[in-house]
Amino acid sequence: MKRILSCFNRYRVQTVLAPLFKFMEAAIDLIVPLVIAAIIDTGIEKSDAGFILSRGALLVLLAAVGLTLALIAQYFSARAAIGVCTEVRAKLFDKIQLLSYSRLDGVGASTLITRLTSDVAALQTGINLALRLLLRSPFVVFGAMAVAFTIDAGCALIFAAVIAVLLVIVFFILLASIPRHTVVQRELDGVTGAARENLSGARVVRAFRMEEEEKREFERRGARLEALSLAVGRISALLNPATLIAVNFAVIALIWSGAVRVNIGSLSQGQVVALYNLLSQILVELVKMANFMITAARAAASAGRIASVLDMDEGEKGGKRIPEADAPRGEVEFRQVSFEYERAGAPSLFDISFKAEAGQTVGIIGGTGSGKSTLSYLISGFFFPTGGEILLDGVPINEMEPSALRSRVSVVPQKAVLTEGTVRSNLLMGDAQADEGRLVSALKTAQAYDFVAEREAGLDERVARGGSNFSGGQRQRLCVARALVKKSEILILDDSASALDYATDARLRAALKADPEKRTTFIISQRAASIMHADLIIVLDEGRAVGMGRHEQLLKSCPIYREIYEMQTGREAKRA
Repeated sequence: MKRILSCFNRYRVQTVLAPLFKFMEAAIDLIVPLVIAAIIDTGIEKSDAGFILSRGALLVLLAAVGLTLALIAQYFSARAAIGVCTEVRAKLFDKIQLLSYSRLDGVGASTLITRLTSDVAALQTGINLALRLLLRSPFVVFGAMAVAFTIDAGCALIFAAVIAVLLVIVFFILLASIPRHTVVQRELDGVTGAARENLSGARVVRAFRMEEEEKREFERRGARLEALSLAVGRISALLNPATLIAVNFAVIALIWSGAVRVNIGSLSQGQVVALYNLLSQILVELVKMANFMITAARAAASAGRIASVLDMDEGEKGGKRIPEADAPRGEVEFRQVSFEYERAGAPSLFDISFKAEAGQTVGIIGGTGSGKSTLSYLISGFFFPTGGEILLDGVPINEMEPSALRSRVSVVPQKAVLTEGTVRSNLLMGDAQADEGRLVSALKTAQAYDFVAEREAGLDERVARGGSNFSGGQRQRLCVARALVKKSEILILDDSASALDYATDARLRAALKADPEKRTTFIISQRAASIMHADLIIVLDEGRAVGMGRHEQLLKSCPIYREIYEMQTGREAKRA
């Protein structure tokens, strides 16, 4: 919570002025019943038109001043609430960027999206109402009771009794609703997650004609959220009728008691009207306060969920070491490396050891689920090994300074991800300072220059969200070009040529080999043809390295590699 509270530092003035102006408005509201009482007891009773007009003008003036104070208070409270929550949202987003892959997998994208949107919005509403009502409402309630005691102590006891009853009602309703708001927000995470999953996998859903099943699943989640929301709503809905019943009984008691006192001459008619107005103000403020408490309960639940992310351990952070200046640039060594995902139940990699010299090309091949992508995640430092160690240029990656590690590695992931913008803006993600010649060179090496040059805008051609206006193969080649723009010592191609035909794949590999940068290149593929010319080939099977060496060696010594090669070349021979 300290991180959320620290966001108020820049808005201290607004945070103080908003309730202060509301306090002044409340003071004016308490004066109004006394002015009305004076009009009745003096102006009307004595038929003094001048007194009535002067006091009427005073009421108009008080209303204008009250309205002005309320508008100023609203401005400051809105400014503070929006500003604070803008900072909270920025801090939350920055924190998410720092979370390790293991933490992101554990928390889940849908939960983080809900906390960035719905929870921050609920917190903003709560702060806005708090600044306007947290000081004003209690002041009006207890101030009205104090004024009532100055008018008549007997009638004022009715005020004290109804306030006590209303506080009990509010307390029990809040006690029942606060935990349910947390459950509602948690269920909203599930609905958001289902929607996100359905939208991202829309093509798969339609391909397998699962639309009706997905609709039923979403309706089931929506119905559960609706049921929980209605349950909270029913509890919250009790607030207004319960408070109205209590206050109306108090009004009956006040009118009856006031009438008796007017008859015996201990109270004037104007004072009874003033007491009634004061009681009405208490009713209005208590209803406001009760509704605010319900909003505050939701805001508190949302603030707790936001704080849990802000206070979350970021996971693997790396160290502060930087490779020596004379160390090999791009050397990678695995020493008995094992890795197990959180809550996976079994390791994904077992006892992997190899050494890739600077400038070498390393091919990694194996069946689906053999651990190829996991190995690439370890090289890039997205995950740290749970056993053994990985050395990059002689420094264990878990001890290396994160920016030094990231600057040395370029990754082209399995799923080609392009951001909305232009071809140029996507390429510049590799290096914002890259000039036009470097961008063109990267496109040519990635075999992407031809189709980009054919576009009317060239490098400034628009890229739709997710790169949907490019084919799968084009997206992959643009992602390779983006990685090449970054001048890194290590390039990881994680099955990034799967959508390319064999001819384009071969040209890409030849261009990479001829690239003057001489990066250490890891090519992860299920195609033997893509890695057969590598300096070192690692064959994975169920997380274990079952073969290492060059293509010719593995054909003789590794049955799994030989089987993959013969099956694939056999299929190609038949096609020929």
